[in-house]
Amino acid sequence: MSTRRSSRQVVWRRGLIAAAVGMALASGAVYAQESAGSINGRAKAGAAVSVTNASIGINRTTTATGGTYSMGQLPPGTYVISVTNPDGSKDTRTIDVAPGVGSTINFDDTQQITVTGQARTIDVKSTETTQILKAEELDRIPVARDVTSIALLAPTATLGDSRLGTTNSRAGNIPSLGGASPAENTYYVNGFNVTNIVNGVAFNQVPSGAVASQEVKTGGYGAQWGRSLGGVLSVVTKRGTNEWHGGVSAVIQPESWRGSSVYAEKEGDTKWTLKNRPGGTTNNLYSLWVGGPIIKDKLFVFGVVEAVDYKNNTYGASTQTETTNKEPQYLLKVDWNLTDSNLIEFTAFSDKPVDKVKTWKSPEAYKTAKGDFLGNDRINSGGNNFIGAWTSQITDDLSIKALVGQGTYDRNSSISAAACPIVQDVGVEVPGRTTPKGCYTATIVTDPKAKDERTAYRLDGEWILGAHTLRAGLDYEKYDVLDGTSYSGVSNPDFGPSLYQIRRLAVDGKLANGYVNTSGAPMDYVRFRSFQNGGQFTTINSAWYLEDTFQATKDLVLYAGIRNESFENQNADGTPFIKIKNTWAPRLGASWDIGGKADMKLFGTWGRYYIPVYANTNVRLSGAELDYQEFYAYGGSLSNDQYQIPALGTELGTRAYSSDGNTPDPRSVVDPKIKPMFQDEITLGFEKALANRWTAGVKYIHRDLKSAMDDICNDEGAYNWAISAGYTADQADTIAGAIGHCFLYNPGGKLTADLDIDGTGEFTRISIPAADLAMPKPKRTYDALEFSVSRPWDGKWMLNASYVWAKSKGNTEGYVKSDIGQDDAGISQDFDYPGLMEGSTGYLPNDRRHTIKVFGSYAVTEEWRVGANFLWQSGRPKNCFGVYAGTLDGVSALYGDASFWCKNADGVDTLNTRGSLGRLPSITQLDLQAAYEPRWVKGLTLAVDVLNVFDKRTVRGIEEGESSGMFDANSIYGRPLLTSLQRPRTIKLTAKYEF
Repeated sequence: MSTRRSSRQVVWRRGLIAAAVGMALASGAVYAQESAGSINGRAKAGAAVSVTNASIGINRTTTATGGTYSMGQLPPGTYVISVTNPDGSKDTRTIDVAPGVGSTINFDDTQQITVTGQARTIDVKSTETTQILKAEELDRIPVARDVTSIALLAPTATLGDSRLGTTNSRAGNIPSLGGASPAENTYYVNGFNVTNIVNGVAFNQVPSGAVASQEVKTGGYGAQWGRSLGGVLSVVTKRGTNEWHGGVSAVIQPESWRGSSVYAEKEGDTKWTLKNRPGGTTNNLYSLWVGGPIIKDKLFVFGVVEAVDYKNNTYGASTQTETTNKEPQYLLKVDWNLTDSNLIEFTAFSDKPVDKVKTWKSPEAYKTAKGDFLGNDRINSGGNNFIGAWTSQITDDLSIKALVGQGTYDRNSSISAAACPIVQDVGVEVPGRTTPKGCYTATIVTDPKAKDERTAYRLDGEWILGAHTLRAGLDYEKYDVLDGTSYSGVSNPDFGPSLYQIRRLAVDGKLANGYVNTSGAPMDYVRFRSFQNGGQFTTINSAWYLEDTFQATKDLVLYAGIRNESFENQNADGTPFIKIKNTWAPRLGASWDIGGKADMKLFGTWGRYYIPVYANTNVRLSGAELDYQEFYAYGGSLSNDQYQIPALGTELGTRAYSSDGNTPDPRSVVDPKIKPMFQDEITLGFEKALANRWTAGVKYIHRDLKSAMDDICNDEGAYNWAISAGYTADQADTIAGAIGHCFLYNPGGKLTADLDIDGTGEFTRISIPAADLAMPKPKRTYDALEFSVSRPWDGKWMLNASYVWAKSKGNTEGYVKSDIGQDDAGISQDFDYPGLMEGSTGYLPNDRRHTIKVFGSYAVTEEWRVGANFLWQSGRPKNCFGVYAGTLDGVSALYGDASFWCKNADGVDTLNTRGSLGRLPSITQLDLQAAYEPRWVKGLTLAVDVLNVFDKRTVRGIEEGESSGMFDANSIYGRPLLTSLQRPRTIKLTAKYEF
């Protein structure tokens, strides 16, 4: 029990501490970093409250003031909570604490229901939309043990486009949360941000055996969270306790136990059929872990090593590959209870998959016979991460937490055929198929030194002041990027980074440089493109926040917070080209404990959320980039050497530059008044704890994108404005050239630019009205109604079920463009020219109208357990992208299949607005598990999981470019994206022994 102090002493001491640590005091790292939780509730005024977790040596005490108590900074686990009332009476209960969650237990209500010794309550102080699953819960259901698969159990989570995300063997698709693009989430491990912010579609992962719990926040989160418009995915790792525990496991998934690989073949003019082909994946995982006390109650350690044996064979139409990965993962976690009030943590983990790829030519399409060997490639990704944290409980009411972290992420590759330029026949030799020629094995070659490094600092704290829980904090992240990409061929002085494509140009067809085929007959031509970029870039993100959770009445909690963020992006010369200070993101919330028993609440939130400018913008917009195209009549033959370069005839038109290879002046590539992308969100929910451990809830979510960032290339609009504004033709050309190079601004608004209009070195500020650029305002709204019921595990069974009706509509998906698989975060082809945006408003790629998710487990006997995981979800909206045929500008047509104009069945160009061509099929999947835990071998578990029991291969994504026409027999429009199919039926055997 704490020593009593006079009110004057309390005020003086609090004031001194506040002056010492200032505004850096923060929302308990408890909440801010999700590595700890809290216990709160009601008790008689003056009651002494103590919590104990003997397994990790935690003992805390406080005094209930004003009839309430609260304890934060509690590591996850099971706690015994004891109350000694002023009259000497006592009460003791047991409660579980989860990271990022307030566990409520009241001692002033003798009628409170208890279940198996634990209070059946809900977190009546929280207004967040969140789902937390612990390792033991995940063990009981059939689900892949990776971050994305676990996140997809959340009601409003949707699988992102298969073309987005890291393509290594350990990673898969990434999720879309709450209607946002898949690139708008943040990922944390023990409070450290591990998101790769080059384009937001990659992150570091810990070994699956190291995960203690994973939390998914999909809305309503407070001011301590930022840099996300979708959701927050937070992993807390396992740690050592006062008893030594360890184990070994083997997870076996052989290729022979999987459903068949498939390919798509066209039948008739529009129908595509999936047919079996050889090939598949073997993915085995072997784990060893141990944890325990170095010094009892003081120093604990936990470590895990996972060895992977991955092999994939793919037999394609023209090439076949064998990919292997045997790179292990590891994690080490050290916890030191320096004193009863000070905890030090250290985490180190490695996530460095190395894919080794062998490539051969295929003599026959989709057959196992091997042709010429093309080479060995090595693809690296991931990196090492180190996290240190210090938590101090300064007084009963005041705590702080400091965190420092450093992480790396490799993105480099070693391509043995990097000297080979890319040579392709696009639909001439075999209609509807791209046939590789020559010796290349990869289209994009990365700089061998490409690497990202994050250094982060964070300070958070919490001060309980009567009915107010005050939190404040600050954080700083510096992200250094070394990047460089080019087409294959870069190491060959005779070719350089080169793409040669043999194509067919229709009568009156137009090329990207403006050349029109007026010959009266289709003609074969060669498209040549050279592309390379790179440099070293720095991005700095910083923020501070303040918030107050106010127990306004016995049953009503009010929340108010403010977050201030700043973003800085530097170009390849180290000069800032984007510097945004003091964005303000208010957050408000309220939670009503109806009836005062912590078993029913009504809650609501409103908040504004910002996302930083990703480093991809640094690379593509402000780096040194050379990108140009040339077109030639096809000479009718290929060279006889290994390169098979097509013979070039007459040049068709002139060279067309997209970038000239120079590093642009930072003042000439971005609007000096630019605002970062942000959205507003409203949630309203009701939750009720029912009899027999059941909880039910309903929630409404509304999200509205208020501002977007993207590049505009509308030189026509800029030129016409300049002439009408009185500039000379030469000056207008300069202005148009600067915008036509592609210029970053807030679409739909006024464009401000600083340009050297007269070539004197003096910059003049111009402002082009929105109307002259003819660009619509960005729109993206998400509305969802969520119904859920759940019942936690009680030793016999558990169940979680949800139904979500949702609608995502607008003219931009956000930071990526899933329509075409473009992950150029912040600089997609959207908003380049007005014609590309005509008809763009409609249902977005992550729109799924109906989603049903059910998962649970049941103990049939003391030794046998079964589990199930079910998903039914309506399909994705379909589009058609064709050559622009409208009148808004004269350049959009040069983009090729990029507008919403496509030819109908009669060959007439028709505008098909976004999402108006129906939907892909709905997705149904059932996964089952059976587990055996024999009593005669304590600690042994044998389990079999069957994922996708009925081997459904529903198409999740298709080719949406019309090619030669939606209804043309030779078009590839509608061809299923093979990587987007439901994964085949997979049987997974697990043998685990723990001691």
